[in-house]
Amino acid sequence: MKFIEKLKLSHMMTLKAIVCLVFGAPFVLLPQALLELYGVRLGDGGAFVARLYGASLFGSLAISWSARTARGSEALRAIVLGFFIYDAIGFLVALAAQFSGLMNGVGWTAVAVYLLLTLGFGYFQFKPGAS
Repeated sequence: MKFIEKLKLSHMMTLKAIVCLVFGAPFVLLPQALLELYGVRLGDGGAFVARLYGASLFGSLAISWSARTARGSEALRAIVLGFFIYDAIGFLVALAAQFSGLMNGVGWTAVAVYLLLTLGFGYFQFKPGAS
């Protein structure tokens, strides 16, 4: 619990930016190769959608990197809420895909990353004294 108390929003924003970069670039440049690591095969349409997802990750990267040094504002609270919702839905989608057998064991990394981000942004969204 001490770790959570020392966690800063700037650290969460930086972590989010790094995750978005690490996954965004391969989704844009090599979506078939990336998803084959997860046991998922893509056709041309799937590669197109994966590249669009990669583009959204770069958008999230820009937002999180830019917001990492922001201090308590209504806009920052909106960003935190948006990331919380985005990552919570991503967690549920990744978990459903994992349980359905769509992904191999590597798919648990996606579940874990989304869960970590959901918990982190949820902490800052709902912690006492946050307004």
